[in-house]
Amino acid sequence: MLPATSLHSSVVHHRPTPSLSPLSTSLPHSSISFSPSSSSSSSCLAFFTISSPLRTKTHFRINSKPKQAFRPSCSKSEPLKVMISGAPASGKGTQCELIVNKFGLVHVSTGDLLRAEVSAGTEIGNKAKEFMNSGRLVPDEIVTAMVTARLSRQDAKERGWLLDGYPRTSAQADSLEKLNIRPYVYIVLDVPDEILIDRCVGRRLDPVTGKIYHLKNFPPETEEIKARLVTRPDDTEEKVKSRLQIYKQNAEAISSTYSSIMKKIDGNRPKEIVFKEIDSLLSQVKEDHTLAINSVELAKAVLDAESRLNQGSSSQDKWRGIPTRLNNIPHSREIRDYFYDDVLVATQRAVNDGRTRLKVEINIPELNPEMDVYRIGTLMELVRVLALSFADDGKCVKVCVQGSMGEGALAGMPLQLAGTRKILEFMDWGDYGAKGTFIKFGSIGSKEVDEQDDMFILVAPQNAVGNCIIDDLKAMTDAAGNRPVILINPRLKDLPGSSGIMQTMGRDKRLEYAASFESCYFFRLLYYAGTQYPIMGALRMSYPYAYELYKRVDEPSGKEKYVILSTFDGKPNIDEINNAFVGKPRNQDKKPSGIWGFLSGVF
Repeated sequence: MLPATSLHSSVVHHRPTPSLSPLSTSLPHSSISFSPSSSSSSSCLAFFTISSPLRTKTHFRINSKPKQAFRPSCSKSEPLKVMISGAPASGKGTQCELIVNKFGLVHVSTGDLLRAEVSAGTEIGNKAKEFMNSGRLVPDEIVTAMVTARLSRQDAKERGWLLDGYPRTSAQADSLEKLNIRPYVYIVLDVPDEILIDRCVGRRLDPVTGKIYHLKNFPPETEEIKARLVTRPDDTEEKVKSRLQIYKQNAEAISSTYSSIMKKIDGNRPKEIVFKEIDSLLSQVKEDHTLAINSVELAKAVLDAESRLNQGSSSQDKWRGIPTRLNNIPHSREIRDYFYDDVLVATQRAVNDGRTRLKVEINIPELNPEMDVYRIGTLMELVRVLALSFADDGKCVKVCVQGSMGEGALAGMPLQLAGTRKILEFMDWGDYGAKGTFIKFGSIGSKEVDEQDDMFILVAPQNAVGNCIIDDLKAMTDAAGNRPVILINPRLKDLPGSSGIMQTMGRDKRLEYAASFESCYFFRLLYYAGTQYPIMGALRMSYPYAYELYKRVDEPSGKEKYVILSTFDGKPNIDEINNAFVGKPRNQDKKPSGIWGFLSGVF
């Protein structure tokens, strides 16, 4: 799969793929050790994972002189591989979400892959788009190529995968078998046809909120809502029966391929009971697979792991949470996706915790407007990832870009934002109609706040000399009330007003308001003063965890790594950063000087 995207037209040179490590933020769990067992165990005993709804962490625990075989709770090199199938309205989507949250698997859906590839303008995506635009089905070889490319990515290898609704034909199943892509278990959600038809036919859509109701199982709250509900085009009885027939034909075609690992689950029960059975099944499959790996592979893995630990000293010296080669421009697709996901997870946590005034500050080279490698496309992709994710949760998101400010000769807008509104309009927002329904565009001001808006994403709001965005921004947040307002890379440094132009707030009030937005994500690279090379380190914060200070270290092999120096409950000042770099205790004062003076202007 090509890393190019339609928003980044520059040629992507071949460079080593960045190493992505698990994030270092600690969870409130005690460490977990391996349990002794007389059974043979995993081939990668050096690793085990803790899955949580927030993220997956990787820990190391090795007994340097093992006297017997061990039984790990999970194998990192051989993670869980699952396929799931179910007819329309069988509850497959709900169960997929629960499985991903519990086991940390990478959810792979062909529909999502098609939209992503087409949106990114990859070679596979362009081929698929030709068929989709002409109303034809995308050929098996193209879909299989997308699936295999996704499963070959590092996160799927490390975390395992959940293949949703694929393969659908015997040809697709045979293709995966030839490529040695086979799940450990094939789950089929079994629901009677009459129940499926009732679930579909009884569904209704609220065109105002986008919320899905069911006339019997989940009726609308008021008569007013009930009066405006509509039936989705695919939810008629005739079309539902047709879709069920197609599903049955496809399921029958691939049943022989996976008959030995197929497990039917009664889906005509409450979702909690269905998932309890799936949870038990997958836990047992994971355990059985771990025990199936022979002791020779186990011994080799232990020796390899011990060697790695000896070479790398303690786990504190393992760089964590920062992709390498960040000065290679343009950034690779892996680096962009890494940061998009990192920002998204932190922002979702903050919004779910009820935070309403948030800001994201991310200062990688392609998102640093002070560098000549700044790319508006990277900023727009980040905004799209956030907006689509919240829209997928049923929220109406308004993406706002400030308009022209000032009057007469003073009229204009910051160069960084020039053309962004047009780019937003022309971007690919998916094939399911998110743009215009769940996602709308606007500018910054109280008039842009509509009753149906659930949250607001503001793209790089900033002041300019003679023109202050603070007044419009405050009016908008006042109108939004307790609805989340998220600033992406704001630049609200106070600038002088132009001659004859008065501002409604004093300077102190403007600075106080700008500081009222809580950071949910912060990432900044640290350089020598006056330069943008080499990278000296990085400062990172992901809500609700502490600020983490990293130092970049060159290794003899020519590679690099990031070593965590310190953590801070709040954003550290210059002295605290300098002291951490020189190894000075925090209770000693130090003025920035000499080689470490490069950090003086960072903040």
